[in-house]
Amino acid sequence: MTDAPAIEADALSAIAINGLRFRWRSNRPWVLDIPAFTVAAGERLFLAGPSGSGKSTLLTLIAGIHQVTVGRIAVFGVDLASLSGPARDRFRADRLGVIFQMFNLLPYLSVLENATLPCRFSTARRTHAIAAAGSIHAEARRLLAHLGLNEPGLERRAVAELSVGQQQRVAAARALIGRPDLIVADEPTSALDTDRRLDFVELLRRECESAGAALLFVSHDRSLAGHFDRVVELSTLNATPLAG
Repeated sequence: MTDAPAIEADALSAIAINGLRFRWRSNRPWVLDIPAFTVAAGERLFLAGPSGSGKSTLLTLIAGIHQVTVGRIAVFGVDLASLSGPARDRFRADRLGVIFQMFNLLPYLSVLENATLPCRFSTARRTHAIAAAGSIHAEARRLLAHLGLNEPGLERRAVAELSVGQQQRVAAARALIGRPDLIVADEPTSALDTDRRLDFVELLRRECESAGAALLFVSHDRSLAGHFDRVVELSTLNATPLAG
C-alpha cells in the first residue's frame, strides 16, 4: 500500500526515475547514480552532457534495453523491472520511438521498409499510422518527405547505400511513425549540417506536439537547447560516481 501514491504519480509522467544506480559489472565503478529525474507527459526536454558522461547508457535504461542495477525507472507508470524481456520489447515497440546514436537500421532493407518497421512489430503503431495517412506506407512517405528524403527512387534503395546524414533521417522517420507516446533521441543531429539540424529539431517538436508525445533529446550540442521546454545537465542529475 505504501507504494501506491508513487505509482499513481509516476503514471502522470512519461519518465520517473528514483534511486537509479547502474554499472556494467559488479567490480566496476558506477556509471550512473541518479537520485531522481522526471520527464512530464508531453514535455520536450533537452538533456545535455559531454561525450562519455553516460547519456547513451541512461537512454538504454529508459528504453528497457538494459536493466538498472539499483533503483527504479517507470515509463508512463510501468516499472520496467517488473516486465519480462519479451514484455519490455513489446512495451518499447508500442510506446517508444528510439533514435539510436548508431541508427540500428537494417542494411538489407530499403528506406521505406526501415521506416515502416515499427508498424510490423506493433499493432498500436500500425493502427495510428493508418489512421493518420490511410496506410503505413503513406505515413512513412510523409515523414520521409518532411525530412528531405523524397528524391525519386530513394525509398526503394537499401539504407546501406545512403549517406550517414540520410541514414540518420531514416532512423528519425522510423522512430516517429505510428505516434509513439515517447521519443528518445540519442545525438540525433550529429551527422547533419546546421540548416538540416534546425529543420530536424523543428520536425521532431511538431510531430511530438501533434501526437501529444514526450521528447527526450540527448545531445552535447547546446546550440539546440533553446528549442525545448526545459534543459537539464546530466552532471546535475548524476551524483559523484562511487568506487566499484
